[in-house]
Amino acid sequence: MNNNSTIEIPCDSVATRALFKAHLADPNALSDEQKTTLAQLQAQLDGRQLVRPMIFLGTGTCGLGAGAGKTLKTIRDYIQLHDADIDVVEVGCVGLCAVEPIIEIQLPGRTRVAFAHADADSVSNILDAVLAEKMPKHPIIGQYRNQQLQPWPDVPFIDEHPFFAPQTRWVLANCGIIDPSSIEQYIVHGGYQAFTRIIRQMTPPEVCDLVEQSGLRGRGGGGFLTGRKWKFALNAAADQKYLICNADEGDPGAFMDRAVIEGDPHRLLEGMAIAAYAIGASKAYVYLRAEYPLAIRRFKDAIAQAHEYGLLGKNIFNSGYKLDIVIKMGAGAFVCGEETALINSIEGKRGMPRPRPPFPAIQGLFGKPTIINNVETLANLPAIAANGADWFNAVGTKTSKGTKVFALSGKVTNTGLVEVAMGTKIRQIIFDIGGGIPNGKAYKAVQIGGPSGGCIPTQHLDIEIDYESLKTVGAMMGSGGLVVMDEDNCMVDVAKFFMDFIQRESCGKCIPCREGTRRMLEILKRVTSSRRNEKPIEALERFKGVMHMTRLAEIIKDTSLCGLGQTAPNPILSTLRWFRDEYEAHIYERRCPAGACTDLLQYSIDPNLCKGCTLCAKKCPSDAIMGSPKVPHYIIPDKCIGCGTCVDICRFNAVKVE
Repeated sequence: MNNNSTIEIPCDSVATRALFKAHLADPNALSDEQKTTLAQLQAQLDGRQLVRPMIFLGTGTCGLGAGAGKTLKTIRDYIQLHDADIDVVEVGCVGLCAVEPIIEIQLPGRTRVAFAHADADSVSNILDAVLAEKMPKHPIIGQYRNQQLQPWPDVPFIDEHPFFAPQTRWVLANCGIIDPSSIEQYIVHGGYQAFTRIIRQMTPPEVCDLVEQSGLRGRGGGGFLTGRKWKFALNAAADQKYLICNADEGDPGAFMDRAVIEGDPHRLLEGMAIAAYAIGASKAYVYLRAEYPLAIRRFKDAIAQAHEYGLLGKNIFNSGYKLDIVIKMGAGAFVCGEETALINSIEGKRGMPRPRPPFPAIQGLFGKPTIINNVETLANLPAIAANGADWFNAVGTKTSKGTKVFALSGKVTNTGLVEVAMGTKIRQIIFDIGGGIPNGKAYKAVQIGGPSGGCIPTQHLDIEIDYESLKTVGAMMGSGGLVVMDEDNCMVDVAKFFMDFIQRESCGKCIPCREGTRRMLEILKRVTSSRRNEKPIEALERFKGVMHMTRLAEIIKDTSLCGLGQTAPNPILSTLRWFRDEYEAHIYERRCPAGACTDLLQYSIDPNLCKGCTLCAKKCPSDAIMGSPKVPHYIIPDKCIGCGTCVDICRFNAVKVE
């Protein structure tokens, strides 16, 4: 279906940019002709009046990891081969990482439709069918609703998909939808209008009041009221103030910040501009991981575009307000997620926490008042400024307002990026949105809040996402990582993994964290080790360590300098609280019920299945397998090193592991 009456307007022309600038400066001051042209541009950019077919391909880091790069090349080869007049747009991640690469196609006059698992081999079949206005025999995610466009018959709508239906997508509203490299697309979807209105019509104290009344709390872990925090810096007397966006994201399993910046960088930029204006800061920093090259590139481009439009720099839209934003690349140190360590890093010092007080809001970067917010906190601001405090605090619980973005990973069917209203139950996220545990396995726990968080067991699956309620089960909101574990995960091994991470990432400044986490890791290593080659004194040290583990954890919590050290024992305390039986099996029986701790596994050969082929005996590196040809073999336990070679080599499934 072609719309031949549609006139294409260049979206990147000087005249177009001037029109958008005039729209941002004062939408009411536009002439009728300008309003008509703007409406045509908006219809063209948001897909209501396409002049040619458009292909949208998710090329965020997750999409590229799934093969989107090869898909993109195949699409371009297809267009060249068929001499087709088709636009290709690279977008961010729409959230459903489990089915990437994702291709979305929109024909003029038709709704946009998304296809899952669109690898390079499937490109031709998908494009051939859709360009002929037919649906291919390929997995479909769904089509987007648009009352002004003709829907595809018998194709479900994407907002009815089990992954998307329960979500409330505010921060992620544009991710995977708009072109992240186009400031015009962001403006068409309402971008920067809130910021330009604020600097024209509101004072900084009024903006702080607005954000405080909305109930927005910091999404980086502590959960302090954002507007109230801002007021400390606003009221501090200083000739220079700073805003810092913490995009370090060092938690294992967390990728929310990366996805937001890759998919909608201007939303973060606008949020930073609003926050900087509210606290009176003329300079802002984005502390962004160097391991995120795509996010860095897209944010650099966004900053350049904002300067070109006059949204950054001196005297922004004749308001008298000036702002510059600088990207500072971090080296991936977990401790630099802590506010004062992050400040040290920006100043060119070693990333180590500072004693508090003074707090950064009073004396932070270069000794000046500084506010540090994370990506999600700042990305909420444009919508709050546009829709008001009542709109935001109408969603959520009594003490936790708005939505929360989670990175859902681990043993769950639909891995990806999820945004739900505060108050949503953990069960709904994992089993409705996430699609449950794959391969018929049983749910065991979900680690929430990263290394500083805790595990939520089966009996608390119906707990609501809320800052206060999570604390009652020994967990915390954190930045938003959700790592799901099933019956094959050993919770002692999980605690050891996080403690190993914490110990390696400790800055080493204070003894409780530096030495305490090392001792706790040593205890866990002994708990998960077998009796092989164990000396009597080591067995004694093992039990002694176990007896003092909880006390050691409490001392670390009470005496560490920074929040990271104070929460370092949480993985052990949480798993010990809910999975004590697993610890007891490891400690007293030298047995791992989940079969995950390889050093504790016991191997045996079923004489009814063994054919005496001798392959296992020949391959055993410790000569622990005995037996004659064509006669069932057996394993000598004292010689077995638990390498598992016999399991891999046996063709008759005769080797049993317990």
